[in-house]
Amino acid sequence: MFAEFLSRLIQPQPQRLTVSDSRLALAALLVRVARSDGSYDPEEFHRIDRILNARYGLPPADALALRQDAEQLEAEAPDTVRFTRAIKDAVPYEDRETVVEALWDVVLADGIRDHEEDALLRLVANLLGVNDRDSNMARKRVEARRNA
Repeated sequence: MFAEFLSRLIQPQPQRLTVSDSRLALAALLVRVARSDGSYDPEEFHRIDRILNARYGLPPADALALRQDAEQLEAEAPDTVRFTRAIKDAVPYEDRETVVEALWDVVLADGIRDHEEDALLRLVANLLGVNDRDSNMARKRVEARRNA
């Protein structure tokens, strides 16, 4: 279903993604991080729905549909390094920076900072071109919101 989309995304010089394609790619990255510890539980996918709702102003049904499409895309996507680098090349920096905060929100959704998710998030942030300092600050903002 997403073969053409993935083919365009992993081209040596990918074109900028449309708004809807960018949303789908970034949602798929959220799903990949959530699945990285081998457990994709309701708290994580509901958190993704809330992030998509808040980030894009989507009604709950549309956020759910986007997440479900993202789950399919994530399952078909190439390895994390190529997939994330392709997103970096196709998505503007400000979108990549804010998605790192959303990724931390998903990682911390179950209240456990799992080593696999933590390591993947550090790798993904780096591949997205977001430095460790900005990623750490994003994590702290998420933790502060959760503790408020």
